[in-house]
Amino acid sequence: MTPARTALVAGALACALLPGCKIVPNPDPESDAAAAPMDDDQRMALQAAQIFDERLPAYVQDHVVDAATLRAALADGLDTAGTAHGIRPGSEGSPWNFVLRAEGQVVEADRESRAASMVLDSNGDGQGDLTVQLGPVIRGTALRDALDFLIFTDFRDQIEFAKLARALNDQAHQRLALPEGNLVGRSFTVEGAMTLPSVDEPWVVVPIALSEVAP
Repeated sequence: MTPARTALVAGALACALLPGCKIVPNPDPESDAAAAPMDDDQRMALQAAQIFDERLPAYVQDHVVDAATLRAALADGLDTAGTAHGIRPGSEGSPWNFVLRAEGQVVEADRESRAASMVLDSNGDGQGDLTVQLGPVIRGTALRDALDFLIFTDFRDQIEFAKLARALNDQAHQRLALPEGNLVGRSFTVEGAMTLPSVDEPWVVVPIALSEVAP
C-alpha cells in the first residue's frame, strides 16, 4: 500500500470513530462543482452579453425614434418628447433617455484616444450635432438607463448596477466594426442610446449598431 493510500485509510478510520464526522470527496476538477464562482464584473459582463444577444434587437425595434422625429418633439419641450419617445428610470426630474436612429456625414473623428469618437452632421446643415462614442472608453449610463427592463431594485446595490452599465458600454465597443481609414466625409447610420437632461444638451450616443452608408 502506498503512503498516500495508507494515510487516506488511516484518516477514514479515525473519522469513523468521531460522531458526526463525514468524509466529503474532492470535486472532479473538470466538473461544474469545481468551477470558481464568478465575481461581480464577470456576472455583469455575462448579463450584458445576453442582453445584446437576446433582448436588445427586439427592444430597439420597439423603442427607436429617428433623429428628425425627436427634434420635432423636442421643439415642444423635453418632457413632451420624453413622454412620447423616451424612457425615464427613477423619479420625476430624472433625465430622459432615448433609443435613437440617425444618419449623417462624419465631420470630425478621433480614432487615437481611448475615448475615441466621431461627430456626425445628422440634419444636413454642415455642422456636427451628434457624437458617437467609439471607445474603448465609453462614458455614461445611457445604454443601461434606456432599457426599461433593467430595474435598480433587481440588483444588489448601486455598485452592481454601475458595473452593469460599464459592461453594457464594453459590449457596445466590442461589437463595433469600423472601416479602416479616415472617417471624415463618410456617412453612417447609427442606432444607440443617449441621455438628455435638457433640450439644449449635446447629443452623445452609445452605439448599439453602426453601419456605413454606401456612397
